[in-house]
Amino acid sequence: MIKFIASDLDGTILLNGAQSVDKSLIDVIDSLVSRGIIFAPASGRQVESLKMLFEPISDRLMYIAENGALVKYKGETIVKTAMDYNLAMDIIDDVVKIPSCEILASGEEYAYICPKTEEYLNRMTKVVKYKTKIVKDFREIDEDILKVAVCDLKGIDNSREYLINTWGDRAAATVSGSLYLDYMAKNVNKGDAVRRILDILSIKPEECMAFGDNYNDVEMLQSVYYSYVLEGAVDDVKRCGRFVTDSVEKTLRNIGGI
Repeated sequence: MIKFIASDLDGTILLNGAQSVDKSLIDVIDSLVSRGIIFAPASGRQVESLKMLFEPISDRLMYIAENGALVKYKGETIVKTAMDYNLAMDIIDDVVKIPSCEILASGEEYAYICPKTEEYLNRMTKVVKYKTKIVKDFREIDEDILKVAVCDLKGIDNSREYLINTWGDRAAATVSGSLYLDYMAKNVNKGDAVRRILDILSIKPEECMAFGDNYNDVEMLQSVYYSYVLEGAVDDVKRCGRFVTDSVEKTLRNIGGI
């Protein structure tokens, strides 16, 4: 029996650049949660952004946020792994010099930005609708830093090699969409978060499902038995799942008999 379901958002539930979850899928998730199944959006996004996507059932879900650095359930923080503050600042100081790159530093309460462009400011505040604070210097941040997200407005392939080669030995680095690369503390990823959740809740991998489409979903897909990769994913990611689907909603309806 399935007891736990985790799903990526961008490129998995949210297709073709969508920024809202279909009501029909929310109804399906509502039905599954009513049967006692835990459903967890799993994303590089912050908790508050995820909650807005899943209203009116947001209070009933678990949230795997910041690529696994933060997990919240029913208002409680059950997993939190911060970066070394000085390392985060060193990464920020380096990456901000790349003309096409913008930086977001995630705390548990806010996402901190110092936008170079109006395009990035609009993206974070009006498109993905993050709970943000604008700073003049990232050293103004006075809470734990969970993630440093790099947004290359020319496309992350423009700077990916440099970003990984320069800092990938000191922080976990993962591509998170066509524009983004995220840094977290070493060993932080969605899969590690799922394994910690299953240990806390005494749930077996054989009782779990996961959906994903990108490299930052690989460890999550490998942490459960029923791992579904979206049809449009690259072959490297497809090889990490047991099943392929073209629709999270359709798959959930099938397994739930809805």
